[in-house]
Amino acid sequence: MRVGGRVLAAVVSVLAVAGCGGTRVQVAPRLDLVPFQQLALVTFTIENAKGSLNQVATDRFAVEMLGAQSGYELLELGEQQYLLDATGASRFGPTEARMIGEEQGVPAVFFGHMIVSNVKPSASISGIPRVGIEVSVELTVRLLSTESGGTIWSASSRSTAVVGEVAFDGGIPSFGARDPADAYGDLVDVLVWEVTRDMRPTYRSQ
Repeated sequence: MRVGGRVLAAVVSVLAVAGCGGTRVQVAPRLDLVPFQQLALVTFTIENAKGSLNQVATDRFAVEMLGAQSGYELLELGEQQYLLDATGASRFGPTEARMIGEEQGVPAVFFGHMIVSNVKPSASISGIPRVGIEVSVELTVRLLSTESGGTIWSASSRSTAVVGEVAFDGGIPSFGARDPADAYGDLVDVLVWEVTRDMRPTYRSQ
């Protein structure tokens, strides 16, 4: 599994603390997924960009949440653009959640939206050239009830990184790398690790 620099730093920090001695008690995750038994996940939507960045983030999100907890089923629905076309919305919300509930019979569904901004050629630091495009991405993920359409949980994360293989289509950045993990995997790893934080147990000293 690919792990970004900030993610690796967090893991190392946890291990270092664990080695300092004392009793550590596991604290249950803030978002317990098991009681739902089955959850749906729609491919994240993306704003101000084209290409595969949102699909890469969705796939990584599924991996992280399934790794964080077990005992439930995840139904990956893929893109559901027809729902937005039917409602005239620009991103998923309560109406779309209820429609998925009627179609799939799941109690809740994850929606995510990515906003790309500040796209510019990367600059050199201390005379060392960096090849690629600097980009800022904000990821917001929500878990909505398919019965009421209400928000059960939400989290967001923002990260800036230099990524490779970004083209421009009509002035809009297009993420279509042959190897997404190499081109912008670190950026996605950081975003997803932070928004799935509530799904993982934590530890406290006793």
